[in-house]
Amino acid sequence: MFRLTKKKKHDLLAGYFFVSPWILGFLIFIIFPILASLFLSFTKYDILSSPKFIGLENWKRMFLEDRRFLNATKATLKYVIFAVPARLLFAFIVALILNLSEHKIIRLYRAIYYVPSLVGGSVAVAVMWRQIFGLDGLVNFIMEKILGMSRIIWLGDPKTAIWTLILLAMWQFGSPMLIFLAGLKQIPESLYEAASIDGATFWPQLFKITIPMLSPVIFFNLVMQTIGGFMVFTQAYIITGGAPLDTTLFYALYIYQKGFRDYDMGYASAMAWFLLVIIAIITFILFKTSGRWVYYEAERGR
Repeated sequence: MFRLTKKKKHDLLAGYFFVSPWILGFLIFIIFPILASLFLSFTKYDILSSPKFIGLENWKRMFLEDRRFLNATKATLKYVIFAVPARLLFAFIVALILNLSEHKIIRLYRAIYYVPSLVGGSVAVAVMWRQIFGLDGLVNFIMEKILGMSRIIWLGDPKTAIWTLILLAMWQFGSPMLIFLAGLKQIPESLYEAASIDGATFWPQLFKITIPMLSPVIFFNLVMQTIGGFMVFTQAYIITGGAPLDTTLFYALYIYQKGFRDYDMGYASAMAWFLLVIIAIITFILFKTSGRWVYYEAERGR
């Protein structure tokens, strides 16, 4: 039977001591809140008084009675379906362009393009976006003074409000763009040289070499951006507040409203767990289907 020497025991205890702040933080600030929210999802809890166990009432109310829950789910799904592919496509195109040259000025462009992602989720940017698409904002000014078109109430029209937030998501393409760019740098130049010798032009090289070799990076970006899309909050909270007619009432925003505005924390906890289940299911589907289109060179060589 394997026994630890005193020195190894000392080293083991020292290792646990140094990692203990992270372990304690993980248990106190992550595991405990997760378990607490699971318990609260079966209770009626208004923060000010003790939680009262009510069984599955929150879940029945969520699926059968709350119309705003359905509106929030629809708005969030619409946002994810359109914003995530648009952001990834735009990020991929910009990464391709920046990958064409190694000039020093390109490095500056990379940093500039990343700036919106650094500040894109902030309150200041959301306020700026609200002013740009306001009735007297820059967009309407261009439409009226330059294009001769009539003004549009972008943020007050149920048909256009969510599209302004999707445009904001596209503007925040810097993070996936840098990941795409890093993936493009890892593709061997010899593949493109061989394809050029065979007479392949840009488009065949793109679809036969670049995209297949970049598929693991595309998959990673797709998973991360999908998860982030379901949890979008700041943009809707600052720019529209969920209006008009709940067309921009994103799921995370509705959870916030129920928990911290209406003090219905038990119901908000149930909604949060339902969101966790939905994200887990979609992520599982993405992983199960990835084998059909994601190319891993290591597996290819087996």
